[in-house]
Amino acid sequence: MSDRKRSTALALASAVAGSAVLFAAPAAHADVVDVEYKCQTPIGDKSAVSPIDIKAVKEGDGYKLTMSFQKGVSSSPIELGKGAMTPSAVIQAGGAEKASVPVSGPPNPEAVPANTPIKITDLSGTYTPKQSGKVTFTAGVLTIKAMGTTTTCTPGNSPGPSLELEVTAAGPAAPPPGNAAGGDTLPQTGPADSALALGTLGATVLLSGAAGTLWLTRRGRRTQQSRP
Repeated sequence: MSDRKRSTALALASAVAGSAVLFAAPAAHADVVDVEYKCQTPIGDKSAVSPIDIKAVKEGDGYKLTMSFQKGVSSSPIELGKGAMTPSAVIQAGGAEKASVPVSGPPNPEAVPANTPIKITDLSGTYTPKQSGKVTFTAGVLTIKAMGTTTTCTPGNSPGPSLELEVTAAGPAAPPPGNAAGGDTLPQTGPADSALALGTLGATVLLSGAAGTLWLTRRGRRTQQSRP
């Protein structure tokens, strides 16, 4: 095969392999969903709408979920200094299994002016599936802690899922080896024991036969010597 033909064949093989990898990747469908938060703040009820995006990245037996807010929610009557606000939330999993996934993020990297919608940093957490199948992820309750106060924001418009993902649960752990914990050892009943038993029986028969032959030989000699 010429170098040109060999290069073409390798390129085609690589393209096919790449397509196989794409087809083998888990199916996912993501949407940016508008979430209308109803917030209970220390100074009264407030509301705000923010588009929410949720992404997932496979990590070991689980998935790292990242929840992003494209607009600010709630506000403060006074300026919040840098690092004064800490956000956290819950992502609701549904479909193949129902679960609540806690996510959290760093404090605000910059000061938030008074009466300005608070921009929430990206929140992340780990989801480890116990069931395989299609799972949906929907924005849940958002909690904002700032300057000794807590603001709770609940989705009020029954938002749809921001992410739909085909997940695979980790298999069951392998059982520990026998007698690993110092327990009693069960008697073996396999071929090794059978061979040992047969060998012992054969040796017994062989020794018995040898002893009988020796006794008969000695008796014969004594009989011959006793004859006149």
